Amino acid sequence: MDEIRIAPDNLHQMVYSLWQQAGSSRSEAKKIADHLVAANLAGHDSHGVGMIPTYMTSRALGNLQQNRELQIVKDAGAVLTVDGQQGFGQVMADQAMELAIGRTRELGLCAIALRNSHHIGRIGHWAEMCARAGFISFHFVNVVGDPLVAPFNGSDRRFGTNPFCAIFPRPGKTPLLLDFATSGIAYGKTRVAWNKGVPVADGNLIDSHGQPTCDPAVMHDTPYGSLLAFGLHKGYALAVMCEILGGALSGGKTTHQDSLQTSPAAIFNCMTSIVLDPAAFDAPEMQQEAQRFIDWAKASPQAGEQPIKVPGEWEEEQRADRQQHGIPIDANSWQQLCQAAREAGMSEEELAGYQP
Repeated sequence: MDEIRIAPDNLHQMVYSLWQQAGSSRSEAKKIADHLVAANLAGHDSHGVGMIPTYMTSRALGNLQQNRELQIVKDAGAVLTVDGQQGFGQVMADQAMELAIGRTRELGLCAIALRNSHHIGRIGHWAEMCARAGFISFHFVNVVGDPLVAPFNGSDRRFGTNPFCAIFPRPGKTPLLLDFATSGIAYGKTRVAWNKGVPVADGNLIDSHGQPTCDPAVMHDTPYGSLLAFGLHKGYALAVMCEILGGALSGGKTTHQDSLQTSPAAIFNCMTSIVLDPAAFDAPEMQQEAQRFIDWAKASPQAGEQPIKVPGEWEEEQRADRQQHGIPIDANSWQQLCQAAREAGMSEEELAGYQP
């Protein structure tokens, strides 16, 4: 068995039960399950339930703290600074976005800086929260002290995958969503490829000697190699800005010798987000102009068999397919998830009930 397919509701219940048995409150366990399964449904398995074994390791090491509440450090009206208390990022980022959305309803915009949060997962999830409220948002994220990516013209890992995200809501339609790691591929995608025993595409990895490779093992076995930024110097430059705007501006940490984590399972994020109410602008034709551009772009003759898409459409297609046919999980990742469930205290009888 190389791959299984599991119904989203079944997987959600398994994750929800796992974290309750591991000590999370019902509300915390639900937010974790909501986020991780949603990432799988959106086609981003790198940020889905495959993260759970890493979270369990981080918890055991005392890095990930359960049942924490977001702390407001500074409230300057349209600008907020909050601290995640090393708590679950799926909870801390959710609370941060709720604060930002409420403040944007009141003032028309809000900038919120979240620091000291454990892994906040798929950034597009938080942008989609803003879009459901009718708001535009931008997100700059760093990964504190967990270097995975080499700088342009460098040969070893110096900073994290540092995502950037932006969203534009469209009433009655899928929002335009840009959400990507500034590395050519996310670290989690190397984990998925490694578990499947397949190579990654050219141009994304270098080995410990700084030489190009397609073998994802260089990210998981010593001597370690590095990810590369997308787009040569352009992706690297964006990663630098995410590091500074996400880490330094939030009052959190950037990655340097003094902030290095002792375990790769300790994934801490800082995120600076800007949320805007489009109704506050003088743009009565905004949606029509956006659609005119989309129609214009899609009218280009196709270069091959694949249709022209706009940002966000791929994820929407993945959701439709996976809701109907189930979420695919490779055999290695499934076994790792089951082992994490056992470590959380799940019985073999209950675990068997989730087997597809």
